[in-house]
Amino acid sequence: MDFFLKAKTVRLRSHHDKYLLAEDDEESVSQDRNGSPKTARWTVEPVPGSDSIIRLKSCYGKYLTASNQHFLLGMTGRKVLQTVPRRLDSSVEWEPVREGGQVKLKTRYGNFLRANGGLPPWRNSVTHDIPHRSATLDWILWDVDVVENRVLQSLTGHAHYLQKIVSHSDSLDFESTSPPSISIKSGDYLGHGSSDSNASSPQKSDGRTIYYHVADKSTVVDDDANEGCSLNFKGNGVDELTQKLKEDTGLEDIVVCTRSPLNGELYPLRLQLPPNNADMHVILVQPSSKAARDFAEQGTPV
Repeated sequence: MDFFLKAKTVRLRSHHDKYLLAEDDEESVSQDRNGSPKTARWTVEPVPGSDSIIRLKSCYGKYLTASNQHFLLGMTGRKVLQTVPRRLDSSVEWEPVREGGQVKLKTRYGNFLRANGGLPPWRNSVTHDIPHRSATLDWILWDVDVVENRVLQSLTGHAHYLQKIVSHSDSLDFESTSPPSISIKSGDYLGHGSSDSNASSPQKSDGRTIYYHVADKSTVVDDDANEGCSLNFKGNGVDELTQKLKEDTGLEDIVVCTRSPLNGELYPLRLQLPPNNADMHVILVQPSSKAARDFAEQGTPV
């Protein structure tokens, strides 16, 4: 797991010296010797509640998935795909197992991510399986190239930051052209490989990180309890963010909300996001959820 602890984006290089690639059909995966395209980059997403399980997301926003489909009839290997399941389940969860300077990626059912060699159709294919022949034992070993390091933010720092950026207006209308003054303590951020507690916070120049949770049908998740899912967003409008979140979650009808630090209530976001590309923590409300019914009772338009 230490390969991925501080990694935000990685490339995986197989025993055949080829990179795990997300095909542009946005469904299949393969291997290729060229690791420079964005399709060779995978975003590492920790699984809440576990310090040993991760998810890997392609540049298309889809998860590396251990499917139940046989790669070839009569063979034990099963297909590895890119998918966006309606509910994130064990098929998109991988357990990194260190082996010397390399790693094996194990499914929750004991299979391993395997880079196949040989003649077509096996050549450059990727399956999940348990190798039984000594000649293929190394095919489940991967080198991990860290492309981008993760910035770890403390919960205390996140709460402090929220109190600074959230408007006191019930509608949370961020039309103000006067950016808030945000003071971040040096201990709120930990950069990869830095042991200096006085290290300055990193500059954010390429969009902002949106952390999100989905409210279920009966209640709203405790969004402060864990980090949840996240995506990078370069825009500034709520409509654009809503569309991006729909694509990321596969949900058709959502309202993007935030929780006021003043009274703990949820309010729909309006018009513009806060300035300065500051990271945000939002909750996605569906029409069938308890939060939507609460909005209706309060007379808040959703």
